[in-house]
Amino acid sequence: MPRLTPLISALTLLFIVEGCSDNGTPALTEATPEETSATAASNETASTPRTAGFSAARNAYFGDLHVHTMYSFDAFIFGTTSSPDDAYEFAKGGMITHPAGFDMQLQVPLDFYGVTDHATYIGVLRAMADPGSPVSQHPVAEGMDRLGGALERGAKFQEILAFLLTPEAAEVNDPAIRRSAWADIIAAANRHNDPGNFTAFIGYEYTARAPDRGNLHRNVIFRGDSAPDLPLSRTDTMNPEDLWDWMDANREQGFESLAIPHNSNGSNGHMFALTDMSGRPLDDAYSDQRMRNEPLVEITQVKGTSDTHPALSPNDEWADFEIMPLRIASTLYSEPNGSYVRQAFLNGLKLQAEQGFNPFKFGVIGSSDSHNATYAGEEHDYWSKVGLRDSNGILRGSVPTPEPSATGERYVDTYFDTWSAAGLAGVWAEENTRESIYDAFRRKETFGTSGTRMKVRFFGGYNLPDVDDANMLENAYAGGVPMGGDLIGATGQAPSFIAWIAKDPNSAALERLQIIKGWVENGETREEVYDVACSGGPVDPETHRCPDNGARVDISDCSITDGVGTAELRASWQDPDFNPDQHAFYYVRGLENPTCRWSTWDAIRAGVEPHPDLYPTIQERVWSSPIWVTPAQ
Repeated sequence: MPRLTPLISALTLLFIVEGCSDNGTPALTEATPEETSATAASNETASTPRTAGFSAARNAYFGDLHVHTMYSFDAFIFGTTSSPDDAYEFAKGGMITHPAGFDMQLQVPLDFYGVTDHATYIGVLRAMADPGSPVSQHPVAEGMDRLGGALERGAKFQEILAFLLTPEAAEVNDPAIRRSAWADIIAAANRHNDPGNFTAFIGYEYTARAPDRGNLHRNVIFRGDSAPDLPLSRTDTMNPEDLWDWMDANREQGFESLAIPHNSNGSNGHMFALTDMSGRPLDDAYSDQRMRNEPLVEITQVKGTSDTHPALSPNDEWADFEIMPLRIASTLYSEPNGSYVRQAFLNGLKLQAEQGFNPFKFGVIGSSDSHNATYAGEEHDYWSKVGLRDSNGILRGSVPTPEPSATGERYVDTYFDTWSAAGLAGVWAEENTRESIYDAFRRKETFGTSGTRMKVRFFGGYNLPDVDDANMLENAYAGGVPMGGDLIGATGQAPSFIAWIAKDPNSAALERLQIIKGWVENGETREEVYDVACSGGPVDPETHRCPDNGARVDISDCSITDGVGTAELRASWQDPDFNPDQHAFYYVRGLENPTCRWSTWDAIRAGVEPHPDLYPTIQERVWSSPIWVTPAQ
């Protein structure tokens, strides 16, 4: 995407620049059994090996924890009839049919998956279309068994949505229907869970919102093979703090779970507000409960990226990436302040420095929020989000209509054109099991991507090895902390960091590796973006930016420059302006070379010019969870 004004500073960057897998240096990928033996002895999070793929130095696993099937009230109206079983088969490599009739299949299967249907009226809309169900006789169910195309479904969705916001909605909120749907979701996850090969999580979506329609949604993911009789829904409470109370109570009964906020970008400032739901200032008790129940946040998905916003990070040239500017399911503008993850990290640091607690100490993941029972697809093969409503380029606003409207408009007036072909969750876990992957969620050794399967490693510490050490992983775990970890300051000593990214074998080459720093100085929050490894030459010591590597995209056919970029970037780095008295966080962002956005692919296939108001290209990316540095006491 177009970049803003570059950061210019007089900082000195200390780095050891890139090492690629083809230059003789070791790769920071999955370790061999021989490499992991010593690590197992010192790694207190490593569990007893149970599967053939076990590695104490941890493997990268990719998944999606935000998928809707026929049991979600909106997905069913949009034409999705695929079941949780279908969804899990798809994740494992099977083919599934889109509501519009075309086939969807992953090029590479996923490692883990979570069906997260809306708890609100779960299964009820599907029952309305069943003549044998009593709820099908309710007046609002009229026509549910014979819905037509996109426009009719959109109109019915608005009718149903308005009805569900009224007291009369209790007439169709049949607990027997909801229990049956929820039981099937649990059973499907347990049927498809295959330790060592594929992990299926029990989960659901809690869809609270603020009175001004600010988004407060969470996905709730359970660790084990059972869950409460019914999931907590917005019809029970609109207050996420009540959700945490429910989760705490469930934990006492043996139901361990965590919640993952998503689409903070559409929250109108509510997701990371500095007051609780009653308007009181945040305190230590609030922080403890939120972090106990919400250790992760979704940084990217179909409905946009929630890392940061140009208004919040004006000196970050890459802040304007897949921004959806609206509140969810509306055309109302969403206030950036209080809605983006990096700002939450910064505000959390300030609370930590001034009051001793941090309620925003999240790890990050990506996921899709597809309502097709599938992942969202890739830029060149985008399956979009809401079934028949956005199943082709005309409907999603990337391709002009056959004839202009009465007002001369050539494109459908929709916010679907702000959506993304994103995202994926990544974890570093010992093995592909519920227990191991869930424990990685808990310790925040997680990362998110905008859709490709880039891998990222990030370590911080005071006794880290060289980046090209033959025993890098073993010594990094022993001498430091991975992403998601905490470092306590050492008197007079700046920590060092190891950052590494590897490309998706089926995607574009890498352009640059960055470390993003946030800190508190004189009571104010600050941020800085450092390029630390480049594919096009050394980092400029004045601007701390990589040179242009020459990668280009031919918009006429989406071909990209050959032989530019690299498969791997790595760096050992110290913050040249580190102040041991300041609270700080650091996280990695890695960028691919530019490629065509899905909307440009739509236009090419339709034989038309790309929509002039949409970005023609993107730079796919990966974000690590942060490492937090706390001053020595």
